[in-house]
Amino acid sequence: MASDPLSLTFAALADPTRRALLARLAEGEATVNDLAEPFPISLQAVSRHLKVLERAGLISRGRDAQWRPCRLEPASLEQASVWIGRYHDQWEERFDRLDEEIRRIQDARGTGDRSTEGEKTHE
Repeated sequence: MASDPLSLTFAALADPTRRALLARLAEGEATVNDLAEPFPISLQAVSRHLKVLERAGLISRGRDAQWRPCRLEPASLEQASVWIGRYHDQWEERFDRLDEEIRRIQDARGTGDRSTEGEKTHE
């Protein structure tokens, strides 16, 4: 398994339960018990998911006496967002060029260069 930060982030985000845990933590700090409540899995399974998120740097766990709140750490998500954003920009440019080409073809068809599309034979 890769251990670079971006690979850890994407591996952590690959699981829907972990994404749901992150969504809950986006609302504010929560204990493991609070986080486990809506899931039909054991507390130990939730703890394992949280360890994956923590290794990826997506969450941190504090300590306040007996209470160990988990909190979202958005920096790792930001790194993933920046990485995705680079490719998003490239695809946007490609789609823009494709749109221009489609318009050019449609304009050429509309000015007398009609294809056989939609033509009917009359018998």
